[in-house]
Amino acid sequence: MSILVLGLVVFLGTHSVRIFGEPWRRRCIARIGPAAWKRAYSLVSFAGLALLILGYGQTRAVPVELWSTPSWAPHLSSLLNLVAFVLLAAAYVPRNRIRRAVGHPMVAGVALWAFAHLMSNGRLADLVLFGSFLGWALLDFRAARARDRAAGTRAPPGSLAGDLSAIVAGLVAAGVFAFWLHAPLIGVRPFA
Repeated sequence: MSILVLGLVVFLGTHSVRIFGEPWRRRCIARIGPAAWKRAYSLVSFAGLALLILGYGQTRAVPVELWSTPSWAPHLSSLLNLVAFVLLAAAYVPRNRIRRAVGHPMVAGVALWAFAHLMSNGRLADLVLFGSFLGWALLDFRAARARDRAAGTRAPPGSLAGDLSAIVAGLVAAGVFAFWLHAPLIGVRPFA
């Protein structure tokens, strides 16, 4: 469990710099430059991600069950994950109204993904992993919206074509991940 926690601290800590240390972040970027900042940020993030994946995998050897999930939870979780993937796609697909309505669809998608996984997994490691991501996403969403309000930032207007593109891209990505990537990468078949 300690490697999982260390991975979460490194990964989410890196991703929390804008929440808790925006002035420090700006000073670092000014001192070392944007390219060096992005390289360092990516390396530390990747190291944290590797640690949390390793740590989470190790918790499967001695699982600590906290609760039994109700029979309906995996079904609702699957539906929420579809929406989460659409939100993630909306962060990247240009000119969609989802981004304008939500503000930060990637962070909202991460929050929904974490909540969905908390509903359908009752182990201690799941609570630590998905609970941490949910808490981080809620804090980050709040901080990002506050930065937007302070700067007067608003997403550009979208179009029906952009909305449909985000929805289709999200659903396709969700299907590919659920049916072909989740088992080899995570070790669990969501629909088995």
